[in-house]
Amino acid sequence: MSSTDSTAASAPPRASRLTPRAAFLAVLMTALMLYLAVPLRGYFQQRARLDHIATETRVLEQQNTLLLRQIAKLHDPSYLELLARQCLGMVRPGEISFIVVPKGGQAQPATC
Repeated sequence: MSSTDSTAASAPPRASRLTPRAAFLAVLMTALMLYLAVPLRGYFQQRARLDHIATETRVLEQQNTLLLRQIAKLHDPSYLELLARQCLGMVRPGEISFIVVPKGGQAQPATC
């Protein structure tokens, strides 16, 4: 063992002390963290809202596509005739319409 090892081992550990410069830096860093906390919270809230709005937009675009398809179907005369026959019970002139009534009660309306 060398003499430097024995003196380093026998020397008491140096107590850490807080210098005024370190205290100032600690206070400054704490103040900066508190100052940035509010804008960061607002940023994350706005990001969450933006994600929610993007999801809602996708859902509304899908619904819009379905409604446009339904509009296109309603412009088709054969589809309109099918709806009139099934839902409204309409018939062409000269045709006879029959309604089947169940044994125990009333006829069920069409599900349109």
